[in-house]
Amino acid sequence: MKLFWAPQTRSTRVFWMLEESGIRYETVCVDIHAEKRSDSQEFLAASPMGKVPAIVDGDVKMAESAAICLYIADRYNAGQLAPAVDSADRGKFLYWIMYTPAVIEPAMSEKFHDIPANKHRSGWGDFETMIQTFDDGLEGKDWILGDNFSAADVMLGSSVVFLRMFKMLPDSRNLDAYADRCLSRTGYAKAMALSSA
Repeated sequence: MKLFWAPQTRSTRVFWMLEESGIRYETVCVDIHAEKRSDSQEFLAASPMGKVPAIVDGDVKMAESAAICLYIADRYNAGQLAPAVDSADRGKFLYWIMYTPAVIEPAMSEKFHDIPANKHRSGWGDFETMIQTFDDGLEGKDWILGDNFSAADVMLGSSVVFLRMFKMLPDSRNLDAYADRCLSRTGYAKAMALSSA
């Protein structure tokens, strides 16, 4: 597998997912800030918008961190980092793996840019509802699905650490403890080291 990435981007999630999966991969750093970019056809085939992260895995070419994490979990770690398709936990897993791009990021962007929230217009509700739902989802659990870490925790964990880093995370026993558990994972530490290199 080949990972196209850039520092300080959502690529960190895919590094983390790859490290948790234990599969071999190579990396290609994309200079997303270059004035005159000359992206390879291989990269653009995986990411038509020229965004990172993107992967090429044999005939599979794709972008978007949640989609990539889901692909890796299903193809390489089914039953370990993703519930099987016929598992009762599959619906919860799919909900939570998409919670970051569909709910956390838009709500966070509204709050960061001081855009008034409109819960009736926006599918993500508002920042407070997003935080409360996330907090409630972790009540009494180490990981979002219970005792077992999954690809959904890669997505959610990267978000809660980001929120805390930028002092956007309200006081929350559940979310703070969850962030600490994510930070203590070997895969996360390796991902941070690799994505900062």
